[in-house]
Amino acid sequence: MDAVAPPPVPDWMVDGERRRGRGALSNAAGRFEPQAREAFDDGWQSLDDLPPFRTSVTVEKPRTIINRNDSPDVGFDRSINPYRGCEHGCVYCFARPTHAYQGLSAGLDFETKLFAKPDAPELLAKELSKPGYEPRTIALGINTDAYQPIEREWRLTRRILEVLSDFGHPVGIVTKSALVLRDLDILAPMAERGLAKVALSVTSLDPKLARIMEPRAATPPRRLDTIRRLSEAGVPTAVLVAPVIPAVTDAEMERILDAAVAAGASEAGYVMLRVPLEIRDLFREWLLAHFPDRYRHVLSLLKELHGGREYDSTFGQRMTGSGPYAWTMARRFEIAVERLGLNRRHTRLTTRHFSRPPRKGEQLSLFGEEA
Repeated sequence: MDAVAPPPVPDWMVDGERRRGRGALSNAAGRFEPQAREAFDDGWQSLDDLPPFRTSVTVEKPRTIINRNDSPDVGFDRSINPYRGCEHGCVYCFARPTHAYQGLSAGLDFETKLFAKPDAPELLAKELSKPGYEPRTIALGINTDAYQPIEREWRLTRRILEVLSDFGHPVGIVTKSALVLRDLDILAPMAERGLAKVALSVTSLDPKLARIMEPRAATPPRRLDTIRRLSEAGVPTAVLVAPVIPAVTDAEMERILDAAVAAGASEAGYVMLRVPLEIRDLFREWLLAHFPDRYRHVLSLLKELHGGREYDSTFGQRMTGSGPYAWTMARRFEIAVERLGLNRRHTRLTTRHFSRPPRKGEQLSLFGEEA
C-alpha cells in the first residue's frame, strides 16, 4: 500500500526540520519593520536549501543593568535580566514582543537570536555602590529566564549572584531550569541570612505537553526535583502555576500544587495566560497545530477572561482575568492552597545585611568602617 502523503505545510509555518526543538512555528517580521518578509516556494524547491534555526548570541552593552517598574501586579520594583531572548522557547512567553525593539521577530528569532550582557556583574556592583542607592529585593530573570541554556557557558547569573552576596543584597529568582542547583553554594548561605528565595514555574506535569509548550526548559520531574533539592538546602522555595492555559493545562492546577508541596514548596502563586501583541498570533498558530479540536473553545475562554477580548492589559486584571471562569480558577487555587497549608507564611527577605564592600585599594578601619 502506498504511504499516505503528509498534509501540506501552511504558508505561515516554518518547515518542521528547520525549527526542530523550537516552540514557535513561524517567524514573522517585527512590528516596527517597514517591510514584511515571507518564505515562498517558487517551484524549484528553494526552501529546501534554507538552513535550520540555530542559536546565536550577540553581546549587548547596556549602560545600566537594574530595570525599574511601578506595576502594582508584581511584588518587586526592580529586576535584572542578564539575557535578552530565551532559548527555552515557551510559546506563551510574554517577553517575546521585546525582540521587536531589536528589529527581530517575536517568533523563532526570539528563541534563536539571543543577546548577552557580559558587563552585567560590573554594572550591578557600580549601581549598588552609588551613595543614594536604597536596597530592595531584586528580581532576577523575570523577563527572560536567567538560567536558560546559554548560562552554562556565559555564567552571568552566577557572577551576578556573587555580587549580590558580597553586598548582602536580597534577590528573588523565577526559573524553569534545574541549572539553578549549580549555584546552591551561593544561594544556600544567602538564604540562611534571609537574602534569597527561588520560585519554580511548573506549567504542566505532562512531559509531552511540556515539551511542545516549552521545548528546551527542564522537564516537569526535574523541576519538582529542583524544588526538593532547593528546599532541602534551606532555600525558601515557591511554585508558580504559570501560565494557566484555559482548556489545556487548567485541569492540572491541584495536581501541580500537590506535587510541589510533596517536593517541599512552601509558597505558591498562579498566573492566567496572557497573549499581548504578537503572542496572540503565535499562540493561535501553536494551538491550531497541536490542539485543533480545542481551538475555538480555548479562544472563547480567553475572551471570557478579558471582557470579550483575548487580552486586557488593565492592572489588577491582566494576571488573573475577570468573570465566572476567572473566579472559578481563583477559588480552586484558594481551596488547594488552604488544604495544603501553602502561603501560611511568606518569606520576607531582608536588607539589613546590605553594605558596600570596600573598593580595591581602600582600607577598613579597626571598627569595620570605611577609612
